[in-house]
Amino acid sequence: MKIRFSFIYLFYSQYRHFRNNSSSRIFITMKAVIQRVMQAGVTVGGETVSSIQRGLCVLLGISRYDTAKEMELMIKKILNLKIFEDEEGRNWKASVKDRNLEILCVSQFTLLSVMKGNKLDFHEAMSSELSKEFYLELLEKMKKSYSEEKIKDGKFGAYMQVNIQNDGPVTIQVEYPPVRPEK
Repeated sequence: MKIRFSFIYLFYSQYRHFRNNSSSRIFITMKAVIQRVMQAGVTVGGETVSSIQRGLCVLLGISRYDTAKEMELMIKKILNLKIFEDEEGRNWKASVKDRNLEILCVSQFTLLSVMKGNKLDFHEAMSSELSKEFYLELLEKMKKSYSEEKIKDGKFGAYMQVNIQNDGPVTIQVEYPPVRPEK
């Protein structure tokens, strides 16, 4: 049993493992890929929907198990992650809020894919209807915690082209374990 858990931890680190009596279950968590960018933009059908200058581009995957708790933790992490240099030029000392920079958020359910052979399975992602509400609420809370004009987003559910000019490159993956779902 211990070898099995080590294998899961080593090779499937994007999962969080919970014990449920004698059986075990695996739940995928909310994920964000946070990239420090010089500029980023989203186009849909050849038309620019959103764009930012220096700041963060956040690709966000919402799990079917996510709650308001995970939302709050993710917002705090995105806004307070020390990923920029401070006024004295020291790296990793300032957040997007500290530097008064912009954030482009893009909902991306494919972050929650599970490989089944060569086929992708998206059953761990929150349903489209629920995730749209969840995502829009996350954006509103982020705007209230930071600045409405500094938070931009793509077009939920649309086929988008995301153009990112990564700065560094710096790319950070953040995930939070969900609350154990009720039976």
